[in-house]
Amino acid sequence: MTTTSETWTPPSSFAADLHERYGLTCPPWWGTPRRPERKTLGPRVAKIMTRLGYPPMPWQRYVLDVALEIDPATDRFAYREVGLSVPRQQGKTQQILGVMTHRIAAWKRQNVVYAAQTRGMARTRWEDEFIETLDASSLAGKYRTRKNNGNEAIIWTSTRSKLGITSNTEKAGHGPALDLGVIDEAFAHEDDRLEQAMSPAMLTRPKAQLWWASAGGTEKSAYLNRKRQRGRELIEELWETGEFPAVAYFEWFAPDDMDRTSPATWRACMPALGHTVDEATVRAELDKLEAPEFDRAYLNRTRKATPPQDPHIPVKAWPGRADPGSRAGGEVALALDVSADRAHSSIGLASVRGDGLLHLEVVDRRAGTDWVVPALVRLRRLHGPVAVAVAATGSPATSLINDLVAAGIDTPEDAEHPQRGDLAILRTGDQVEACAQWADAVKQDQVMHIEQAPLTAAVTGARTRSVGDAWVLHRTSSLTDISPLCAVVWARWALLTRLPAVTEDYDVLDSVY
Repeated sequence: MTTTSETWTPPSSFAADLHERYGLTCPPWWGTPRRPERKTLGPRVAKIMTRLGYPPMPWQRYVLDVALEIDPATDRFAYREVGLSVPRQQGKTQQILGVMTHRIAAWKRQNVVYAAQTRGMARTRWEDEFIETLDASSLAGKYRTRKNNGNEAIIWTSTRSKLGITSNTEKAGHGPALDLGVIDEAFAHEDDRLEQAMSPAMLTRPKAQLWWASAGGTEKSAYLNRKRQRGRELIEELWETGEFPAVAYFEWFAPDDMDRTSPATWRACMPALGHTVDEATVRAELDKLEAPEFDRAYLNRTRKATPPQDPHIPVKAWPGRADPGSRAGGEVALALDVSADRAHSSIGLASVRGDGLLHLEVVDRRAGTDWVVPALVRLRRLHGPVAVAVAATGSPATSLINDLVAAGIDTPEDAEHPQRGDLAILRTGDQVEACAQWADAVKQDQVMHIEQAPLTAAVTGARTRSVGDAWVLHRTSSLTDISPLCAVVWARWALLTRLPAVTEDYDVLDSVY
């Protein structure tokens, strides 16, 4: 089975199909594909949404068509469960209302139950949003409302079907058989008690469905986090095996290495952007919210508790060293590093600028490791670096040393007289030296970078371990992939140590200090 991670992506044909079928330009990161050979009730719910005053957007039409597919063998819904994880303000509530309204209008004696964070929140949404939307639509007059506390219901006159609310308790959903259960704002549920209460009430109902929906939560959102993890696994298994499960899952999401401030990131994870939401509105939310809350609400990331910063890492000084216009000078050094899980590799560059400051840059970063050696061979041929560096202890990149040597990037024949492009291998002591020099240089305003999201994320999440009275970067305790940071730190060390040896009459101290 494919390893579930934020780096997994569906086949490109998936996005192409959604664009051709729905005009959808923002496909989900994980999403059940449409099976066109199956009939679907999606268009009927789309008509309901239109009558409610919310014509469905492309992403909503896609989700409805898939979620409400009919299995021709049973004439029942193909999916007993539908999971929807999407950022805030994308039209989730309007879609849910359309699904519930269709259910009570289309079939007789249906029992639909809606739940939110609490019963009070469910009551507020039921009365202030659901009823008001229905009352203002062309469907007004086709139902009556019962607002008795504890017995609330929207009852469709012609079908006698009803839409009620419930609380998040072990007893929720108990009682009459349940045809459609909706768990909204799933991030607020710390366990699965509500689903465990609803599921038994659905067993005897042939067209029963459970829907859950939510934006990202926190580490305490146990129910949502398990649902998202399982949904991702099911989609990855689907694409690997071709077998469709009985669960439909849809998740729009921006991985941590995507820049939260970039409209390109927003366009990749907000399917309502350009329809009911504009970039100016998102920008306003970015300006007023703390970064973790913006990430949770609008990038659909799980908000995590932030531990104290590592005192050795110059996190506060790093933003002040950003220079988007910075460019490498004539002399460069390259270095490679690999993430602890080997999911990503990074190639870093260090160079002395014309003003004497050091330029640091991640020149390539991709998934896996098979691309790294060919890329370094090409970069070495193009730039003639003073050295190509790799750590030999405590780094997953160690495994690539033999491949580098086989590709012609070898250690110097004469250690006292290295040649351009020779391999520079960092032992533990070299790494200690490289880390301390980099930290000092950042604090002393001697390095510049071009504000690359993966590199900044690595600096922010980096943690260290002690080596005697000194320290080195530590992958295991770091909060994110630090291979981009290791790559530029190793490159800087290689530049300063090898440049004097390969360049006649060059005093690196005159340029840097």
